[in-house]
Amino acid sequence: MASKCLVKLLIANYMRFCRKVAVGLIVLTSLAYAQASSEPSASTIVSPKKDGTDASANIEPVKPSITPESTEDAIAVDPSSLLPDLPPVPRANATLIGGTVERLDRVRDRVVVHVFGGGQMMVFFDPRTVVYRAGKEESVSELQQGERIYLDTILDGDKVFARTIRLTAPRATGESQGVILKYRANRNELLLRDSISPAPVEIKMTSATRIKQGERILPISTLVPGTLVAIRFAPDGNGHSTASEVSILALPGTEYTFAGEVVHLDLSTGLVVLKSSTDNQTYEVYLSPSIIPNENLHPGSIVTVVTNFDGSRYLARNLTISSQ
Repeated sequence: MASKCLVKLLIANYMRFCRKVAVGLIVLTSLAYAQASSEPSASTIVSPKKDGTDASANIEPVKPSITPESTEDAIAVDPSSLLPDLPPVPRANATLIGGTVERLDRVRDRVVVHVFGGGQMMVFFDPRTVVYRAGKEESVSELQQGERIYLDTILDGDKVFARTIRLTAPRATGESQGVILKYRANRNELLLRDSISPAPVEIKMTSATRIKQGERILPISTLVPGTLVAIRFAPDGNGHSTASEVSILALPGTEYTFAGEVVHLDLSTGLVVLKSSTDNQTYEVYLSPSIIPNENLHPGSIVTVVTNFDGSRYLARNLTISSQ
């Protein structure tokens, strides 16, 4: 009985000891955790406090500074300066060519010219080519298909190159000039070979259309094939053109005399282009084989030419160069 009481007493003392040890461990653990929490982490950045406020609440991320390049160090390159300079235009004997623009290729910088007197010629151009219209310098972009032009050309290698291109003054809208191919009385229609059109042009005639030569009013029967005329017309709204006036410039087989300054000369085809001192108009005259030009015939010469109109062109049978 006494031994049982002793055992119970020992067990009770042991239980009290275990509880005290457990409580002590809990207290020590709490103190260690509180101490660890009060120390800042090594990775934490705390700004200094000012006026007792917590500056850590106002921390902003630092933005990297980018220093702009100095304008003196920046180099602006003009792309055109990277292109090689064009060589100067070769010095060679020039040939003057007159005609109309049949095809224009702006990509390859070339033009196909329907040469006055027949035939075609391909001529190249580039930024070295100078373009004039009525004496004023123009851009190469002014070239248009069907336009009448005069070219000062040279042979550059195996290519014909245009040093200068002269464009005629723009014609008024609703005017045309050409040679009559046929008059269709049953259709009251005039078939015209226009100077800038590769295909014949059809012009409607009416009872109100005036036929004149100078100040004289003439009958429509005067319009025979081969007659050189200037026509004023207007569109009729149905895709046709109706002539209001037809002026006879030259009748086939008729003699005409021109006097003025030579502005272009192409001895290979016998073409002389002169500006009349009478009406300031430009005329194309072809030299007959009987006329042998000399060194006094050149652009700028003042000449008098007696011609016959053969139904397609003025053919010179006599040419006189004025003394200067």
